[in-house]
Amino acid sequence: MVNDALKKILFFAICGVFFSLFFLVGPGSAADRSPEEIARLLQETYDKTTSMTADFQQVTSMKMSRRDRRGEGTVAILKPGRMRWDYVSPDPQVLVSDGETMSMYFSKSKQMMVMPAKEYLQSDVTYSFFAGTGNILRDFNVMPCEEVEGEEICSLKLVPKTPHLQVEFIRVWVDSNFLVTRLCIYDNYGSVTDLHFSNIMINKVISPDFFSFSPPADTEIVEQ
Repeated sequence: MVNDALKKILFFAICGVFFSLFFLVGPGSAADRSPEEIARLLQETYDKTTSMTADFQQVTSMKMSRRDRRGEGTVAILKPGRMRWDYVSPDPQVLVSDGETMSMYFSKSKQMMVMPAKEYLQSDVTYSFFAGTGNILRDFNVMPCEEVEGEEICSLKLVPKTPHLQVEFIRVWVDSNFLVTRLCIYDNYGSVTDLHFSNIMINKVISPDFFSFSPPADTEIVEQ
């Protein structure tokens, strides 16, 4: 079985896949629209998006730790179900899925975990994220956040309608041009994963072959 820590890493990656596809939505001011209308417009953009590449920065704050965990690298997404996260710091890591198998390579330990995607995707919400069929208004209660950064910035709070083992709620920041600038995932144990994206490219051609990974020859392969 996939252990809880690995499940959490994979879930956060899949959330990042789903919400990182919500970028340019359309003209107008986000501040003038209701949370539900913003969610609907974001959904329309997601439905039209087939692929995305970007650089990312990630910070994870844990309730019982004084030190944040930081990482950065590149991400590529191809609907449905294909994703690849290449971490360049603090240690090289690769999280990749071809839609059927998920693999996580850790250069520091010279190990690669390999598992069937279906074994991990146990909830309907998680599966919809992965399969590219997620729907904000169907899967979440949408509400404005208590804090809004800047006069022209809208921040949505998304609470799963069905309780989820890995997430309590998600915050999505949308600027005045309907650009998703930031994503925070809050789990049920007080940890927060904060993702920022830059150098975003939408609907570029990506070969399916990119979503396979062959580790170095001295890597230990662990089948889950």
